[in-house]
Amino acid sequence: MGYDLRTIHGYNFYNVSSCLQKSIRRADARLAGYMALELWSSGYVTYLWKRLFTISAEDCWGILTKEIEALWQGYQLVNDKAAKPKGRIFISKAVLLLCAAKKCRDADHLSNFVYDKMNGLTPEQLEKEISESTEYVKLPGYVYDVHTITGKKMGKTKEEFFKEEYEALKPREPGLFDDVI
Repeated sequence: MGYDLRTIHGYNFYNVSSCLQKSIRRADARLAGYMALELWSSGYVTYLWKRLFTISAEDCWGILTKEIEALWQGYQLVNDKAAKPKGRIFISKAVLLLCAAKKCRDADHLSNFVYDKMNGLTPEQLEKEISESTEYVKLPGYVYDVHTITGKKMGKTKEEFFKEEYEALKPREPGLFDDVI
């Protein structure tokens, strides 16, 4: 049984929240912006910012969450000691950035489909199941380097670590010290 929370114009709070996220996924900035400002005008500003942060991590590709954080900080700054809430321009900008962002649900898929398959098992059950099953990911050889006990027992060195990990970078940007590897 849920609460019958309503917005300032009588919308169901949960429907507005759902519409906000789904319209951002579809890059519908006009509808997403309306829903965001409906939540803001209704006094749900803390929830709204939490939702925008979640959307940035759950639905958007790249490091957009940092941009949302900067806008949130700007919002807080203009509202410091303000008599009534202001600064909805920061919310509008966040919505526009989220709508324009490339969309990718990898973080949500990793959280819900990859990791949760192992949820609910004790460490012993999980280890047994992993060793006997082809469903779970087996740890690749590169896991065992000089930083792990297993790697140390195998005689792995720091020199190997630096060379192997440098070669494994994908995509790789040129670095200032590539010549020392």
